[in-house]
Amino acid sequence: MIRALYHLPGKETQFDFPPDRYPEALKNPAGLLWLDFCGEGVEACEPILGGFGFHPLAIDDALAEIHSPKIDDWGTYLYLVFNYLSLENKNGLYDPAVDELDVFLGANFVVTHHDLPIPAIDETWKACQRDERHTASGADHLLYRILDNLVMNYMPVVERIDEEIDAIEDQVFSTPSRDTIERLFNLKRVLLAMRRILTPQREVLNKLARDDYKVIDRKDRVFFRDIYDHLVRLHDLNESMRDLVSGALDTYLSVINNRMNEAMKTLAVITTMFMPVSFVAAFFGMNFFLPEIPIREWMERPVFYLVLGLLVTTPFLMYHWIRRRTWI
Repeated sequence: MIRALYHLPGKETQFDFPPDRYPEALKNPAGLLWLDFCGEGVEACEPILGGFGFHPLAIDDALAEIHSPKIDDWGTYLYLVFNYLSLENKNGLYDPAVDELDVFLGANFVVTHHDLPIPAIDETWKACQRDERHTASGADHLLYRILDNLVMNYMPVVERIDEEIDAIEDQVFSTPSRDTIERLFNLKRVLLAMRRILTPQREVLNKLARDDYKVIDRKDRVFFRDIYDHLVRLHDLNESMRDLVSGALDTYLSVINNRMNEAMKTLAVITTMFMPVSFVAAFFGMNFFLPEIPIREWMERPVFYLVLGLLVTTPFLMYHWIRRRTWI
């Protein structure tokens, strides 16, 4: 999908701007052209991007979709790469997907390119349809609106991860299982993917807020500084949640080890209690008497009851002795 809007002061914004009028719009410094490519192939995008006068290397970078967040200054325009994270729930586990947003920023135009629909782009487009002030403040301010929505869309992801961590922490103490550790490692993978995005993206916004670029007005730097502050906060939240997940993992391992120790202690106590009984039964079960020796006295009922009482009372005596030794 290719869509374009064009804003000219004093006139109504056109949201279905035809491609044959792009050169005319670029020549007017008072206007603003926003061209958005979504899921278009190289054959459709390359001729249009070439008409803007972009360097072939910048066009190749935009169509390659293999870059980390960065900013390139080409003098009359900036080429920026941003990443965004989306989570898909598959059988109770989150599958993080990282996609790329390429942006060309000029004095009177913004060109965005992405393979999949981005909620931040759609939200900004709808906002421009509702209120012309979003396009009346210039191309750099429109870029701010796009990036602000892009960063704010991380908050629902952070909230979902935070809720998942709380649920796992409760499960660690109540009913720890293999599913618990699988969910913990899944969250570690999601947070690592988020960190790989936030760290370089924070540096890009820091450059936009502090460096001197020809296509960014000085008075608009404060807006990019605000987004930079949001990214710093998101980065800090990411680090905090990573610590929580690591702590939950350590707690899970401690709980499992404690349960195993309790089970081993119980089995050891039971074995110790019945060890004397095993000895008595094994001793009297040995055939070391000769047949001619009279053993009728050993087979009478009083002796049987005596041995049976010894076998029954010995585990109880061993249990009380272990309790007095504070082994349990």
